[in-house]
Amino acid sequence: MSRILLKAILGLVMRVLFRPKVEGMERIPGSGPVILAGNHVTFIDSLFLSLLVKRPVYFIGKDEYVTGKGVKGRLMAWFFTSSGMIPVDRDGGRGGAAALMTGRRVLDEGGVFGIYPEGTRSPDGRLYRGRTGVARLTLMTGAPVVPFAMVGTDKVQPGGKGRPHIAPVTVRFGEPLDFSRYEGMDRDRYVLRAVTDEVMSDVMELSGQEYVDIYATKARAA
Repeated sequence: MSRILLKAILGLVMRVLFRPKVEGMERIPGSGPVILAGNHVTFIDSLFLSLLVKRPVYFIGKDEYVTGKGVKGRLMAWFFTSSGMIPVDRDGGRGGAAALMTGRRVLDEGGVFGIYPEGTRSPDGRLYRGRTGVARLTLMTGAPVVPFAMVGTDKVQPGGKGRPHIAPVTVRFGEPLDFSRYEGMDRDRYVLRAVTDEVMSDVMELSGQEYVDIYATKARAA
């Protein structure tokens, strides 16, 4: 009920203020498990994705977003969980495995799981090398991957922080990608890399971003 309420109210506000343009929504299957994999340029990307897609979308978020104290902490926890965030401790040594298993559970239950293969927000607006978690998920579950691109959200929230600005936003969804030809090969690192690169190639085409063949975390550290 809280998810429906949040989507109805905030979704209407976002449509009135930002008038987002959605392309290719019909490419998302109406039922069954599906992975939405796209670029990540600012914090607000997940909110647009969750509010614009007709089916409920679940994604991983830092557990610190839902562990705050007092009224503010409870409100933040309600907001993030109602928007589809599943809190996971990603800072520990097993953070990656926990995120992967969470995604698998959503897909095994026939849900929609949103993932950013870059692993973190782009530090400069370019598209960075994808991590192979998306490949592991599609090969383990058989779920198709629908690539997507967020265009303009970096103008809404420059730097990923502060009060949002009014700016046009476009969300593009590509054709579903089927990797059933690699069934049973989810431990083959060459297959995982090939699948991930194919997904990122489609994301690049949809977003129009310049591609950089290094991980975003390495670029951010540099």
